[in-house]
Amino acid sequence: MNAASVWIGIVVFACGSYALRVSGVLLRARVTLSGFAEKSLDRAVVMLLLAVVATSTIFAGHDVAGPARMLGVVAGGICAWFKAPLVVVVIVAAGATALLRLSGVS
Repeated sequence: MNAASVWIGIVVFACGSYALRVSGVLLRARVTLSGFAEKSLDRAVVMLLLAVVATSTIFAGHDVAGPARMLGVVAGGICAWFKAPLVVVVIVAAGATALLRLSGVS
């Protein structure tokens, strides 16, 4: 694969992504969804984000991540549950993971 084909692929995907974003803005006034459909889409977004969090928490590449990462995510989740700012949630999760790894928990 040469550099030109890579750049062509990048430009095509960038244009497609932009077109999807613009179509959402332009069609929002024309397309109406039922209340059930809007609730379902909102829930689907939350479930997709939870699936990404669970996958990146449990797996590191093709292997299972160690308990330190999982416990760090749990610590960050507890902070998020108590509505801490995002910066605090990230710092607590990273700090808990780092301390656990320093103490020998992989």
